[in-house]
Amino acid sequence: MARSTGESPEGPDRPPASNAGGAQSASDPNASGRRRRGGKRRGRKEAAKEREARHVARMAEAQAARAARPAGAKPAAKSRPQAAKPQPSRPTPPVGVPPRLPPLPAGAGQGLQQHSFAAIDLGTNNCRLLIARPSGDSFVVVDAFSRVVRLGEGLAQTGRLSDAAMERALGALRICGEKLRRRGVTLARSVATEACRRASNGPEFIERVRRETGIWLDIISAREEARLAVLGCHILLEPGPGPALVFDIGGGSTELVLIDHDEPGGAPRILDFVSIPYGVVSLTESCQPERDSVEARADRYAEMRGRVADGFAEFAGRLAPLRQRLIDDHGALRLLGTSGTITTLASVHLDLPHYDRSMVDGCIVPTHRMRDICQMLATRSLYGRREVACIGRERADLVVAGCAILESILDLWPAARLGVADRGIREGILRSLIGITPSLGGHA
Repeated sequence: MARSTGESPEGPDRPPASNAGGAQSASDPNASGRRRRGGKRRGRKEAAKEREARHVARMAEAQAARAARPAGAKPAAKSRPQAAKPQPSRPTPPVGVPPRLPPLPAGAGQGLQQHSFAAIDLGTNNCRLLIARPSGDSFVVVDAFSRVVRLGEGLAQTGRLSDAAMERALGALRICGEKLRRRGVTLARSVATEACRRASNGPEFIERVRRETGIWLDIISAREEARLAVLGCHILLEPGPGPALVFDIGGGSTELVLIDHDEPGGAPRILDFVSIPYGVVSLTESCQPERDSVEARADRYAEMRGRVADGFAEFAGRLAPLRQRLIDDHGALRLLGTSGTITTLASVHLDLPHYDRSMVDGCIVPTHRMRDICQMLATRSLYGRREVACIGRERADLVVAGCAILESILDLWPAARLGVADRGIREGILRSLIGITPSLGGHA
């Protein structure tokens, strides 16, 4: 699978062409005519591309409608055309991106290698975009974008998305919209998660995003969020017998998913899952403010651990018999994590001077090392954490909450090794859209 970096593997966007030859062109009497003809040809090519994108979108909608029609049912009879009533004007989605289009049937991505697909994940802390093209049984990333927007900032206290947070998110989404248009995206799915699920003004914000950017965001359930995360990263799970645990530490929530494989190479099946309303942002804001003394930081960390453990308690009770049976029969548990917290801690473990996805994605870290790093960061001051490579100012205030969540996960699923994934919801969306992997576990 291609690396999801901020730069396209096909090369960065080229700068505008130089006008160094302008003087020579001005002296050519036929130059203006050639420029007009060239402009017309380019306009016709762009129009043809737009028509092709709309045609593919209509085909995909027709495929989805046929797949959803009960066996033997006939299509509805066409009614006699009537004069169209005038409709109030409203912004339209980006060209070639049908709103709320269902995913293609499995395998339908074959033959669409020249078309681009996109996934947007608007979380509590980050806004992320991935644009890709099908390539065999996988896809090639042609563009990517990620920005910390902290959409859920202050949500724990007010129950609403703040004006400043919404403006930050809208700024990032406008960039995403421009990338969708520039790349001529054919099919896209854009989702919003815990912050928009919890906020009383979440639906109002979603409508504003559609109106100002043309992006149709769907507020998905916690189960669908878990399903997409697993679909995007499960290929990095270590092979082994019995069920495994996959987790995603987000900004506003954390999902734990117990999965099993029915057949080698197939999509995993969700056996059980839990979502708690504690991610790195919501947990940080739910606990007492950070203080200077080592004792106060230890008390705060213990409070975080207690809140998360309480949230996981019922799920941990359901896992206990299976966990013991797996340890008795096989001597090991399998564990895979996807989140900014996990990739950051893995970078610290690898002693990287700066984040390097090629080193982190797919690496295996002993869980005792992860616990050591968590304890080290939990006792350091905010300024001390900023000095740690790969944490810096952006993550220094949130990483302690991530550590508390991770240690609580290791308590209920004490695996010796932790797989690290720098992939998740966006990749899961793309695999669903392109039809690379069958859906698993069903929608919520």
